[in-house]
Amino acid sequence: MTGPVSAAPGAGPDGVAAARHLARWLALAATPTFAIMAALTIMIDGGQADMLCGAGQVSLLGGMVPMYLLMSAFHASAWLRLMAERRHAARR
Repeated sequence: MTGPVSAAPGAGPDGVAAARHLARWLALAATPTFAIMAALTIMIDGGQADMLCGAGQVSLLGGMVPMYLLMSAFHASAWLRLMAERRHAARR
């Protein structure tokens, strides 16, 4: 059986496991971070930058707030995976 491949030469199984654990937590941090950025953009900026930068745009997806909300939705898979794992563990 072969060991895990790592970008860092000489990384042992413990280092690879730690990197995977850190990557999982970073993935979980992305969704709330983007949601908070969208809320702060609405509250602080009030859409002023969107009006300046989006002159002539008719798209509902133009601007920073929709972009942050879309990024939050795209990164939600980590949360969905966590909920599914916990639900599966609770059934055992």
